[in-house]
Parts: sequence; C-alpha cells; structure tokens
Amino acid sequence: MEQMIRTARIEALGQDPVIRDLPAPRAAPGQVLLRMGAAALNFADLLKAQGKYQEPADPPFVPGLEGAGTVLEAPAGSGLTPGMRVVVSAPGTMTQVMAVDPDAVQPIPDMMSFEQAAGFQVAYGTSHLALSGRGALAEGQVLVVLGAAGGVGLTAVEIGAAMGARVIGVARGADRLQVVRDAGAAHVIDSADCADLRGALRDLGGADVVYDPVGAEPGEAAFRALRPGGRFLSIGFAGGRPPALPLNHALVKNIAIHGFYWGGYRQLDPQALRTSMAALFDLFAAGRLHPVAGATLPLEALTEGYHLLRERRSIGKVVITL
Repeated sequence: MEQMIRTARIEALGQDPVIRDLPAPRAAPGQVLLRMGAAALNFADLLKAQGKYQEPADPPFVPGLEGAGTVLEAPAGSGLTPGMRVVVSAPGTMTQVMAVDPDAVQPIPDMMSFEQAAGFQVAYGTSHLALSGRGALAEGQVLVVLGAAGGVGLTAVEIGAAMGARVIGVARGADRLQVVRDAGAAHVIDSADCADLRGALRDLGGADVVYDPVGAEPGEAAFRALRPGGRFLSIGFAGGRPPALPLNHALVKNIAIHGFYWGGYRQLDPQALRTSMAALFDLFAAGRLHPVAGATLPLEALTEGYHLLRERRSIGKVVITL
C-alpha cells in the first residue's frame, strides 16, 4: 500500500494553493529522500503562483523554494546519511516528503531548529552574498536597507551590522522599526511619515551601499542619496516595479548598479552559494545571527501565509510547518 502524504499544490495560475493527499515520492538513483520539517514562503512564491516569476512553472506544481528536514535515504558518496538534519534549496518544498539532488542539500547546526533553518537560505544567503560580494560592504561604511522589516531586508540589517557597517533601515510603522533597531540598525526611517527619503538619507550622511528589495520610488530616492563610488544592489521589486535609475548620476558619481538573484548562483557559481552558507551557519553557531519568523503556520493555513505576504503584514519570514 502506497504511503500518502500531505502536499500543497498550485493547480491554476492566479489561485491560492490547495492541500492534497498524494502518494509519497520515491528517490530516483542518485537522489536524496527527505522528510520535511518546515518550509518558508518567499515573495517569489507569490510571483510564481501568478506566472510572473523569472523561472516559471506550469500548474500543477508544489510551491516553496526552500525548507529543512531529515534525510530518509541518501546515495553513497553524497556525504549525507539517514537521520541527518539538513536544509534544502529546490522548488517544491511545501510537502511532507520530497526527493532532490544532493547538491541542493546542506547539513545545519545542531542548535538550529527546522523553523529557523527553513527560512534561512534565501533571505540570509541573498543578503550575505550580495553585501560581501557585489556590494563590497566594508567596516565603517553606511548601508541603507529598504523594506528593512521584510524577510530579506531584516537579514540585510543584521548581516550589515555584523560586518561592521552603520545601517540605516527604512520600514513602515513603529512596531516594524523597533524590530529593525533590534536587528542592529543604527538609524531607522519610517517610510509612512517620510515625504523626502532622499533628503532624510542625505541628512544622515548619505550611503555607500543601498540594498533594495522594494524598487519603485523608494529605490529611486535611495539611489540619489548614494555617495560617489557607491553601490546599488537591486534585490527585488516588492513595490510593484523596478526603480527608474538615472544613469547619468551613475556615470558622474562612479556608482555601480548590481542586479542580484540568489537562485541564479546555482548555475553562475554554486560553490559561492555553499561557501556563503557555511559562513552564515558559523555566524549562527557563534550567536551573531537570530532568524525572526514573522509567522509560523501549519500546512493547512498556507493560504493565510500567502495573504500575509501579499498584504505585507509579516515581519521576518513566513514559515510553514510540515
């Protein structure tokens, strides 16, 4: 008799996920079989469900791009063994059992819970690799983080502070700003009450690096507050559109504009991903990183998680337990 598992599926573009009882998958030769403990929602999951993601999928498909669980089966030579606690970075994590290639799996520290690990990779990985790589953030420099209370923005605040930068966090509302302060921001700006973000940032001395997961008008304003030689990191467009950046300013002020898509490094430089993640796990084990879950929900409440993201009501990551 086949083992049945609970699995989320997007069955039509533009619709919320449904939960189905389906036969458990079996690992193909060379694959790892995982019992999933938790998975995280990302803004990319919203785009994918709408058919707007850069790596589209045809329905029906299982949502989720990252998660954590326990190894059930592993091929010889993979360095993985049954019972090992791991993170996985692959499409289709919103399910109780999944089969993936070993390259998508990495062990986690013993003290890291599945809920912490599930939302760790994309958010922390994006911020660490963007800031330490293309952003070339150095100790003592000024980092401006837009959407600083979001799942990705909050990690940029935390990592920037850990790297010795002076962090300015931009977010909406007193509760969110307090979370941003607690994550290490030296200054915070309430986007709901700030009519001139460019002026506010310039009053604080301008920026060496802008980390922008928002785009639209906030991205444009922060770009104009960059110092000569600054770096602008385009992470995403939660504001609804890319920022219209004046390239003449980039030329005159020697500003570098970098697009950064963490998932693209699976092909571009997979070793950079693994090296970055190992460094992040070391920081976590040393007590220097403290993942914040904006909401932890059971699989049956996955639709509520989509609404939290869509309406920007979450602080930190939305995690789904499996």
